[in-house]
Amino acid sequence: MKFTIIEDSLSKEIFDSSHELLQAHCIDKSIEIFGSNFLLDIVCPLAAYLSERNSSEMPLKVCFSGGQGSGKTTLSELVQIALGAYKNKNSVGFSIDDIYKTYEERLNMSETIHKLCKVRGVPGTHDIQLGIDTIEELFNADSETQTLIPSFSKPQDRRKPKKDWPVFRGRPDFIFFDAWCGGVPPEKDNSWKGPINILEKEEDPEGIWWKWSNNALKNQYQDLFSLFDILIMIEVPDMQTVFDSRWLQEQTLAKNLSDPKDLSKIMTKKEVNRFVMHYERLTHHIFKEVPKIANIVIKRDKDFMFSFSKIPQR
Repeated sequence: MKFTIIEDSLSKEIFDSSHELLQAHCIDKSIEIFGSNFLLDIVCPLAAYLSERNSSEMPLKVCFSGGQGSGKTTLSELVQIALGAYKNKNSVGFSIDDIYKTYEERLNMSETIHKLCKVRGVPGTHDIQLGIDTIEELFNADSETQTLIPSFSKPQDRRKPKKDWPVFRGRPDFIFFDAWCGGVPPEKDNSWKGPINILEKEEDPEGIWWKWSNNALKNQYQDLFSLFDILIMIEVPDMQTVFDSRWLQEQTLAKNLSDPKDLSKIMTKKEVNRFVMHYERLTHHIFKEVPKIANIVIKRDKDFMFSFSKIPQR
């Protein structure tokens, strides 16, 4: 499906002004361009649509949703670059991965609630108020405001010290946020029918951890998701694609590490597969529910070919 509510000439204009910067970013981050026309057919139409939606002086808030390794962070970064190159629009972006609770908080939850609470990722393991506060501070900023953007080290499994957080100066035109569970409503309380994978069978056979996580999703997570003007989902074919994509993401992370000591923290393929099992139950729920409520849905196949399957109406 073409992004028919956007004129081809506008997408082409954005492509002409930004493609060199976009390609340089992909090279710098060891990102393979997804298909020969990914930049022209996906990135630039999205940038054009968001540019047209940014018609007021207030920042436009955009959430990218999609499973681990689906490409949402990369797509968000590329759209931000395109917007900056086209009309010098100021964008800021961060991830739900940047607002994980501290290691000490998760360790305490593992001792008082359930041992799986120590593992980052599912609803309940994020400092949602930190995310809400950051977005609201950016939204209400003026030209002199300096906003700290949270940052997390996955290899260290620790939140970075505040002194190492990026600083955004001024008020952005766009606030981007990516979240693997972005926009998803909670599951029904009676949806637990028993374990669905080896991890749940071994670690949570009674669904105690799942119920705790689902209860967290009912509350502050919905407050966070409600802040966004636009929800964009990257939809992958199946759970196996999520496993494969998360493994590729881990390999890319290893290539971009600046501290050699962090290499020992990179997961093996077996460890990645078990890690993704923590997300599997909610991922199936996301596959079912988020395409219904997303403003834009982008399908991605196993070969990283992207196409629009749902676009806004005129």
